[in-house]
Amino acid sequence: RWRLGRSLCQVWISFDVLCCTASIWNVTAIALDRYWSITRHLEYTLRIRRRISNIMIALTWALSAFISLAPLLFGWGETYSEDSEECQVSQEPSYTIFSTFGAFYLPLCVVLFVTTLLSFQRHLKIVSVTQKRVIQPISPPLERDVKEAAQQPQMVFTVRHATVTFQTDGDTWREQKEKKAALMVGILIGVFVLCWIPFFITELINPLCSCDIPPIWKSIFLWLGYSNSFFNPLIYTAFNKNYNNAFRNLFFRQ
Repeated sequence: RWRLGRSLCQVWISFDVLCCTASIWNVTAIALDRYWSITRHLEYTLRIRRRISNIMIALTWALSAFISLAPLLFGWGETYSEDSEECQVSQEPSYTIFSTFGAFYLPLCVVLFVTTLLSFQRHLKIVSVTQKRVIQPISPPLERDVKEAAQQPQMVFTVRHATVTFQTDGDTWREQKEKKAALMVGILIGVFVLCWIPFFITELINPLCSCDIPPIWKSIFLWLGYSNSFFNPLIYTAFNKNYNNAFRNLFFRQ
């Protein structure tokens, strides 16, 4: 039961929806940022990245505020019941569809689309590298050049060895970085889906079918969604040195 009155109920529900929606859209923004970093690492410079990040942050909070304040601004359903002293998100079917799609299903489609593109890009890159590594027969001019170069084995070996080593290390470093970023996005999205999808399925179905879902399950699904904000920093820390150092300074400061 909610014993703090209508006004505080509206404030609580608004901030609850605001923070949850912003958290979900921030995951989407991170997935998009990782995607552009991997697929457009030359064009996606630090300056452009900062500008796009600021735009995505502003849009995230603006959209979250609109979704959370819509019941108050447009009288879109009721959040507080005086008779039962119950405080909950508006159960108006039209608002339920609007809020669940705006807060979860739309960003879910975006992150799944980004994940699919990353997998497709990685598959194309593997195919391209495999094709480049196919050994071609030595043509007569090239064979003649190799025989002539064999007269100076030490100089040729030194130059070739340096060139091949540099290219291999560079390619390996970039491939490892891209693989690590793709893995982080995959884990981030997987945890995000597992944490939030039970809540939003029940949240969408409940007002539309008038189903009587036990309150205990509603509470479990809600706190499971909240737990996503606990797991996200752990995932960032595991894959990002800056986050790792920041958390160490925060919790192990002497």
